[in-house]
Amino acid sequence: MAKVGVFFGTDTGNTRRIAKDITTALGSAIAAKPVNIRNAAVADLQAYDTLILGTPTYGEGQLPGLSTGNATTSWEEFLPTLAGQDFSGKKVAIYGLGNQKSYPVEFVDAMFYLYEQFKQCSATLIGAWDTEGYNFKNSKAVVDDRFVGLVLDQENQKELTPERLDTWLKMLAKAWD
Repeated sequence: MAKVGVFFGTDTGNTRRIAKDITTALGSAIAAKPVNIRNAAVADLQAYDTLILGTPTYGEGQLPGLSTGNATTSWEEFLPTLAGQDFSGKKVAIYGLGNQKSYPVEFVDAMFYLYEQFKQCSATLIGAWDTEGYNFKNSKAVVDDRFVGLVLDQENQKELTPERLDTWLKMLAKAWD
Protein backbone atom coordinates (compact mmCIF):
# COMPACT_ATOMS: atom_id res chain seq x y z
CA MET A 1 0.00 0.00 0.00
CA ALA A 2 1.17 3.53 -0.80
CA LYS A 3 2.04 5.65 2.20
CA VAL A 4 0.06 8.79 1.19
CA GLY A 5 -3.71 8.76 0.70
CA VAL A 6 -5.14 11.51 -1.51
CA PHE A 7 -8.81 12.38 -1.04
CA PHE A 8 -10.76 15.26 -2.54
CA GLY A 9 -14.24 16.71 -2.78
CA THR A 10 -15.44 18.22 -6.03
CA ASP A 11 -18.39 18.62 -8.35
CA THR A 12 -16.79 20.39 -11.30
CA GLY A 13 -13.54 18.42 -11.40
CA ASN A 14 -10.96 21.15 -10.72
CA THR A 15 -10.02 19.76 -7.31
CA ARG A 16 -9.84 16.25 -8.81
CA ARG A 17 -7.40 17.49 -11.48
CA ILE A 18 -5.12 18.86 -8.78
CA ALA A 19 -5.38 15.55 -6.88
CA LYS A 20 -4.26 13.75 -10.04
CA ASP A 21 -1.39 16.23 -10.48
CA ILE A 22 -0.33 15.52 -6.89
CA THR A 23 -0.30 11.75 -7.34
CA THR A 24 1.54 12.06 -10.66
CA ALA A 25 4.18 14.31 -9.08
CA LEU A 26 4.65 12.00 -6.08
CA GLY A 27 4.51 8.79 -8.09
CA SER A 28 2.63 5.58 -7.40
CA ALA A 29 5.28 4.32 -4.99
CA ILE A 30 4.42 7.19 -2.63
CA ALA A 31 0.82 8.21 -3.35
CA ALA A 32 -2.26 6.11 -3.84
CA LYS A 33 -4.72 6.81 -6.63
CA PRO A 34 -6.86 9.81 -5.61
CA VAL A 35 -10.33 9.10 -4.26
CA ASN A 36 -13.38 11.34 -4.32
CA ILE A 37 -14.54 11.67 -0.71
CA ARG A 38 -18.08 10.70 -1.75
CA ASN A 39 -16.67 7.20 -2.42
CA ALA A 40 -14.72 6.93 0.85
CA ALA A 41 -15.34 5.74 4.37
CA VAL A 42 -13.48 6.77 7.53
CA ALA A 43 -11.59 3.45 7.44
CA ASP A 44 -10.22 4.36 4.00
CA LEU A 45 -8.58 7.47 5.44
CA GLN A 46 -7.42 5.60 8.54
CA ALA A 47 -5.50 3.19 6.30
CA TYR A 48 -2.82 5.84 5.63
CA ASP A 49 -0.22 7.45 7.86
CA THR A 50 -0.27 10.60 5.71
CA LEU A 51 -3.26 12.20 4.00
CA ILE A 52 -3.51 14.95 1.42
CA LEU A 53 -7.03 16.36 1.36
CA GLY A 54 -8.43 18.74 -1.24
CA THR A 55 -11.50 20.94 -1.28
CA PRO A 56 -12.89 23.84 -3.24
CA THR A 57 -14.82 26.58 -1.47
CA TYR A 58 -18.36 27.14 -2.67
CA GLY A 59 -20.46 30.29 -2.52
CA GLU A 60 -20.04 32.13 0.71
CA GLY A 61 -17.28 30.00 2.23
CA GLN A 62 -19.02 26.64 2.14
CA LEU A 63 -17.78 23.10 1.82
CA PRO A 64 -18.89 21.26 -1.30
CA GLY A 65 -22.00 19.18 -0.67
CA LEU A 66 -25.65 18.73 -1.42
CA SER A 67 -26.67 22.06 0.13
CA THR A 68 -24.41 23.92 -2.31
CA GLY A 69 -26.04 22.30 -5.31
CA ASN A 70 -23.57 19.48 -5.85
CA ALA A 71 -24.99 16.51 -7.74
CA THR A 72 -23.57 14.13 -5.11
CA THR A 73 -22.42 14.13 -1.50
CA SER A 74 -19.01 15.52 -0.62
CA TRP A 75 -17.09 16.98 2.34
CA GLU A 76 -20.21 18.57 3.82
CA GLU A 77 -21.70 15.13 4.39
CA PHE A 78 -18.43 13.31 5.13
CA LEU A 79 -16.96 15.52 7.87
CA PRO A 80 -19.66 14.67 10.46
CA THR A 81 -18.68 10.98 10.15
CA LEU A 82 -15.29 11.90 11.62
CA ALA A 83 -16.73 12.99 14.97
CA GLY A 84 -15.04 11.04 17.73
CA GLN A 85 -12.50 9.39 15.41
CA ASP A 86 -8.85 9.20 16.44
CA PHE A 87 -6.26 10.29 13.89
CA SER A 88 -3.38 10.44 16.39
CA GLY A 89 -0.11 9.74 14.64
CA LYS A 90 -1.58 10.65 11.23
CA LYS A 91 -0.23 13.59 9.24
CA VAL A 92 -2.76 15.62 7.28
CA ALA A 93 -2.06 18.21 4.59
CA ILE A 94 -4.83 20.25 2.99
CA TYR A 95 -5.06 22.04 -0.33
CA GLY A 96 -7.89 24.28 -1.38
CA LEU A 97 -9.19 25.97 -4.47
CA GLY A 98 -10.76 29.38 -4.33
CA ASN A 99 -11.35 32.60 -6.26
CA GLN A 100 -9.79 35.60 -4.55
CA LYS A 101 -11.40 38.16 -6.89
CA SER A 102 -14.99 36.91 -6.78
CA TYR A 103 -14.91 35.76 -3.14
CA PRO A 104 -12.33 37.93 -1.32
CA VAL A 105 -14.22 37.85 2.01
CA GLU A 106 -14.53 34.07 2.29
CA PHE A 107 -11.48 33.08 0.27
CA VAL A 108 -10.79 29.31 0.64
CA ASP A 109 -12.82 29.16 3.87
CA ALA A 110 -13.70 25.49 3.26
CA MET A 111 -10.09 24.51 4.00
CA PHE A 112 -10.60 25.64 7.57
CA TYR A 113 -13.43 23.19 8.14
CA LEU A 114 -11.21 20.26 7.14
CA TYR A 115 -8.39 21.66 9.28
CA GLU A 116 -10.66 22.11 12.29
CA GLN A 117 -12.19 18.63 12.04
CA PHE A 118 -8.88 16.80 11.68
CA LYS A 119 -7.35 18.85 14.47
CA GLN A 120 -10.26 17.75 16.71
CA CYS A 121 -9.45 14.17 15.69
CA SER A 122 -5.86 14.65 16.96
CA ALA A 123 -4.18 14.57 13.55
CA THR A 124 -0.90 16.39 13.02
CA LEU A 125 -1.57 19.13 10.48
CA ILE A 126 1.28 19.84 8.06
CA GLY A 127 1.73 22.02 4.99
CA ALA A 128 0.80 25.52 6.19
CA TRP A 129 1.27 28.00 3.35
CA ASP A 130 2.28 31.68 3.16
CA THR A 131 -0.44 34.24 2.41
CA GLU A 132 1.95 36.36 0.35
CA GLY A 133 1.03 36.58 -3.32
CA TYR A 134 -2.73 36.47 -2.76
CA ASN A 135 -5.12 39.43 -2.75
CA PHE A 136 -8.11 38.78 -0.49
CA LYS A 137 -9.85 40.51 2.41
CA ASN A 138 -10.60 37.63 4.78
CA SER A 139 -10.21 33.88 5.08
CA LYS A 140 -11.07 31.49 7.89
CA ALA A 141 -8.25 29.35 6.47
CA VAL A 142 -5.63 31.76 7.83
CA VAL A 143 -4.38 30.53 11.20
CA ASP A 144 -1.31 32.09 12.83
CA ASP A 145 -0.85 34.35 9.78
CA ARG A 146 -0.58 31.41 7.34
CA PHE A 147 -3.05 29.44 5.30
CA VAL A 148 -3.75 26.00 6.83
CA GLY A 149 -2.57 24.45 3.56
CA LEU A 150 -1.78 25.11 -0.08
CA VAL A 151 -4.08 27.63 -1.74
CA LEU A 152 -4.66 27.54 -5.49
CA ASP A 153 -6.70 30.04 -7.50
CA GLN A 154 -7.32 28.36 -10.84
CA GLU A 155 -9.45 31.29 -12.03
CA ASN A 156 -6.99 34.15 -11.46
CA GLN A 157 -3.52 32.63 -10.88
CA LYS A 158 -3.55 29.34 -12.78
CA GLU A 159 -0.07 30.03 -14.14
CA LEU A 160 1.30 29.91 -10.56
CA THR A 161 -0.18 26.50 -9.76
CA PRO A 162 2.66 24.25 -11.03
CA GLU A 163 5.34 26.10 -9.06
CA ARG A 164 3.20 26.40 -5.92
CA LEU A 165 2.30 22.73 -6.06
CA ASP A 166 5.91 21.65 -6.59
CA THR A 167 7.16 23.80 -3.70
CA TRP A 168 4.41 22.54 -1.39
CA LEU A 169 5.00 18.86 -2.21
CA LYS A 170 8.72 19.23 -1.51
CA MET A 171 7.85 20.85 1.82
CA LEU A 172 5.46 18.00 2.66
CA ALA A 173 8.04 15.35 1.78
CA LYS A 174 10.32 16.77 4.45
CA ALA A 175 7.48 16.72 6.99
CA TRP A 176 6.50 13.08 6.45
CA ASP A 177 10.01 11.60 6.25
